[in-house]
Amino acid sequence: MTRSRRYGLLKGVVGDRPGVEEQSVAVRPVIEEMQAEGVLIFTNGGLDRSTVVCGVEPVDGRPVFTDGPYVETKEHLGGFVVVDVPDDAAARYWAGRLATVLDWPQEVHRFRGPGQARRNGSGEK
Repeated sequence: MTRSRRYGLLKGVVGDRPGVEEQSVAVRPVIEEMQAEGVLIFTNGGLDRSTVVCGVEPVDGRPVFTDGPYVETKEHLGGFVVVDVPDDAAARYWAGRLATVLDWPQEVHRFRGPGQARRNGSGEK
């Protein structure tokens, strides 16, 4: 039995990047291929200022909610995909497919499952 792992493939965005509609059309075949291969868990692309519900930050140990995004940077999460694949190489493959079709860098993050120890910076437990 091959054990699978879940990975987050994250697309960072700087500013309000034009062409989101075109990217949505271009990425569709890759998402459909992920579905056909049975690796797609969840996807949500096209995150931008229009999709923000609120911001929340801790103040004196209590959450304080504010309208809209108040992040001071131009960089933000532009979208993400969660895949369930056998290993890092497979996660890298799908991130590469997304980066190529979207013409935008991706980050690959391995999700720890229940009971998995945090790894240090070298990747060792």
